[in-house]
Amino acid sequence: MVRSYQIDVSALTRIYVHGSGGALIPLSQFATLEPAAATLAINHQSQFPAITLSFNLAPGYSLGEAVQAIENAAAEIGKPDTLRASFQGTAQQFQVSLSTQPLLITAALFAVYVVLGVLYESFVHPLTILLSLPSASVGALLFLYVFGFDLTMMAIIGLLMLIGIVKKNAIMMIDFALERLRVEHMPAEQAIHEAAVLRFRPIMMTTMSAIFVTLPIAVGFGAGSDLRQPLGVAVVGGLIVSQALTLFTVPVTYLYMERFNEWAAERLAHLRRPRATSTASV
Repeated sequence: MVRSYQIDVSALTRIYVHGSGGALIPLSQFATLEPAAATLAINHQSQFPAITLSFNLAPGYSLGEAVQAIENAAAEIGKPDTLRASFQGTAQQFQVSLSTQPLLITAALFAVYVVLGVLYESFVHPLTILLSLPSASVGALLFLYVFGFDLTMMAIIGLLMLIGIVKKNAIMMIDFALERLRVEHMPAEQAIHEAAVLRFRPIMMTTMSAIFVTLPIAVGFGAGSDLRQPLGVAVVGGLIVSQALTLFTVPVTYLYMERFNEWAAERLAHLRRPRATSTASV
């Protein structure tokens, strides 16, 4: 193209397009030409024109807060339905990870239930152990809220760690009580009481060791401590609250589960008894 045509805007009026009947129509007949600033290239995503807006995090704000603020702003401006907005890069990975976390936690709990069910040969007592986890989750979320941390990826990793750390308290007591119940034929109340008394010291030792190991991460020592601090706060808070509640809730849950197990066994035996009688009479 001649250089003079690139400088003069009026040169665009010399462009003709084919109309109906094959007639040539100048561009100025149906378009208005005005000089303005525009992009040199139009990006496309999925065959649609797309514009990328980048942002950085302000000091003291997390990625989750930034994503929520952008979503609120997009809802307030009343954008048309033909305009679609989506996150890319780190923000997109953040949303994807949050959407899959409930599935991962559910899969982890199911795996723990299956392993404990095979270990104890029971469908009931694995639930007794897993019911000790809600107190740890409440403690972790409470400490994150009190100290002003969001439920970030590192905090969720801390919740997953609590599944393995906290359930060992219940395992220590339930395993001891079941051993007394099956070998020495103790009553359930006496077995779980002895388990709570004799296993108190090892439970306290392991819990305090885990708290002291995680406490430097919760306080925020070392390089990159801002990233790891939610993990430490979640673990420490979950351990403290669960330790205060597990020693009381697990024995009570065990007794109710044991009574339910006995009731279910009696009910099953009662349902089988009429069938055996009717078969013998025939």
